[in-house]
Amino acid sequence: MPELLIKRLNESDNDIPLPSYATEHAAGMDLRVNQNVEIAPGEILMAPTGIAIEIPEGYEGQVRPRSGLAAKHGITALNSPGTIDADYRGEVKVILINHGKEPVRFERGARIAQLVISKYEKVEIAEADELAETARASGGFGHTGVH
Repeated sequence: MPELLIKRLNESDNDIPLPSYATEHAAGMDLRVNQNVEIAPGEILMAPTGIAIEIPEGYEGQVRPRSGLAAKHGITALNSPGTIDADYRGEVKVILINHGKEPVRFERGARIAQLVISKYEKVEIAEADELAETARASGGFGHTGVH
């Protein structure tokens, strides 16, 4: 099993749990905010977590919204899933937006998003004059549901 290294950026955050899986079969780890923040309706917030991570080569971190925050408050993560590359060592921040009608306050240590570590493949890139034909061809968004 690959290892995810996590570094706390502030000693004062030692009381905040590190990202962890809430259940045995959970795909994502909970990410927590490391300071009190409030997000007004329509506002976008870069929520700090106070951690940096070292993802193994060949893997990426995917930051995803928490379904409970979306359902109860209209809070979601923009750029979702946001990708954290294996060579990034800065603070993990979560881009949140409030689609709800009321401000939402997160207390320090609150769970704000999920982090999924996913293996990926790299491909060789080659320029082509022609591409293989398919039944869909250039059909775009909604193409398969329109008749």
